[in-house]
Amino acid sequence: MDVEVSRALRIPASELAWRFSRSSGPGGQHVNTSDSRVELSWNVADSSALSDGQRMLLLTRLDRRLVAGSLTVTASERRSQLRNREIALSKLADLVAEGLAPDPARRRATKPTRGSAQRRLAAKVRRSATKRQRQRPTAE
Repeated sequence: MDVEVSRALRIPASELAWRFSRSSGPGGQHVNTSDSRVELSWNVADSSALSDGQRMLLLTRLDRRLVAGSLTVTASERRSQLRNREIALSKLADLVAEGLAPDPARRRATKPTRGSAQRRLAAKVRRSATKRQRQRPTAE
């Protein structure tokens, strides 16, 4: 089953490697006999689905998640292996889409308006007056 990251990018199923193991968590006696935990690996460095620019972008942005050029996601949220497979596929698609997303627009620095500065200072004056009222009177 291919992973559709976007309209322009589809990861072929032949590039995906699956591993299954016993899952912790709910399931009672059933969990001791079934391999419902799913590990899905995809080798970013050797993928034919990516252009060179996309590959370099993913290798730099997902650097901490990669082990020898491979991106691995796990899913053990559900008792069913099939549901965990679906979750792992969507996690992989989300990670790759996030890694390929363009950088957000840089924030332009602006000055606070004169009105907002005056309101801030007036609030500070009111707050200090409130605190001054709470003090014990001094004997003079």
